Amino acid sequence: MRTFLVRRAYFGILSLFAATIIVFGLSRVKGDPLLVYTQEGGGYGLSEQQKEDISRYLGLDKPLVVQYLVWVGNSLRGDFGKTLLDRAPVSGLIWGKLGATVQLAVAAWIFAVITGVPLGVLSATRRGGVLDYMGRGFALFGQALPQFWIAIMAIVIFAVQLDWLPAAGRALPDEDIAKQIRHFVLPTVTLGWLGSATYLRLVRSSMLEVLDSEFVKLARAKGIPAWTVIWKHAFRNALISPITYSSLFLASFITGATVVELVFAWPGIGRLALTAVENNDFALLTGIVMFFAVAYIFFNFVADVLYGMVDPRIRYN
Repeated sequence: MRTFLVRRAYFGILSLFAATIIVFGLSRVKGDPLLVYTQEGGGYGLSEQQKEDISRYLGLDKPLVVQYLVWVGNSLRGDFGKTLLDRAPVSGLIWGKLGATVQLAVAAWIFAVITGVPLGVLSATRRGGVLDYMGRGFALFGQALPQFWIAIMAIVIFAVQLDWLPAAGRALPDEDIAKQIRHFVLPTVTLGWLGSATYLRLVRSSMLEVLDSEFVKLARAKGIPAWTVIWKHAFRNALISPITYSSLFLASFITGATVVELVFAWPGIGRLALTAVENNDFALLTGIVMFFAVAYIFFNFVADVLYGMVDPRIRYN
């Protein structure tokens, strides 16, 4: 097991190194960042000496290799630089918005688990029946419909026409818990529907494979109750794929909530990233992209570890 973990950690470090090169390279694709700083600051009339001073202050007068090493060193300390407009620390802005994004991601993940897993089991045990087709239809729509369309339709139906739920925003921490939950419902369902559909398909396919196995047929032949066969024997053996994918789902909810946060005016990192794009703030944008890359690599490592724990064949290969 130790060799397996060391090997996975090694690949994670290599992935992180590649991510730093890609993120830094993309920040320079548009050209010299000095032009962004001076133009956004109204610096078309700046003298050459003033531009040199700004370049020296930002470290842009050094070779690209040195700039990259300085940027990586600062990033390892949690310093992603300062924003373009107000010179606020990028790391502070990210941490300030992280809580809202994590709360929404965890809520969406819980929704995906409590809906997708039972529906997958029900669909597998009722194969070919009405419930099976309903579950597969739920999964099909969840994977096919765009999130922005689901969000808009949810707002139109449940917020505008029925007036059951708030259309956008996030309740304040000191407000009533019922009001906070009502603000979570629409963005949670919108973000979690894709994960629920994926869980349903994974659990259904795994359950069908296990239900057709010999030990399940033997258990049924011995007269063991159907409920025990399904939930104690088949379900436990069908959880390998869903468990290992859980961390990746959570990572995708954290890094992929941009559209949902935009439509529902959710004050998270996704909206912060869009603000960085609109303001052409490459320091803030590279910091957010780097944070997303680290989060995804970390959760991918967790998925590998879980896979090795639940399936010994993986860690011995």
